[in-house]
Amino acid sequence: MDYLMQKVSYLKGLAEGLGIEEDSKEGKLLLHIVDTLEEFADVLDEVIDNQVDLEEYVTFIDEDLADVEDELYGTDEDDDYDFDDYEDYDDYDECVDLGCSCCEEE
Repeated sequence: MDYLMQKVSYLKGLAEGLGIEEDSKEGKLLLHIVDTLEEFADVLDEVIDNQVDLEEYVTFIDEDLADVEDELYGTDEDDDYDFDDYEDYDDYDECVDLGCSCCEEE
């Protein structure tokens, strides 16, 4: 975000260095465009800060909700399946062909 603010500051400095004044129509337009860009950059910076805060807040809510779920429902160790403890299912080479019930082909 700092990069955007630097670009706007550069444009402001360039406008001042070129001696652009509000006396002409073009000068007035250019200076207002630079001011508007600065306002956009400020608002965007605020939105990004709010987004970061919101992400942190949602993370805390998620952690709190997980704690509440553990308290309410408990954790059942039987629900966590570890398939490494069971037989290797790759040993089963036998396939069952059920055929097609619509056209009775196998």
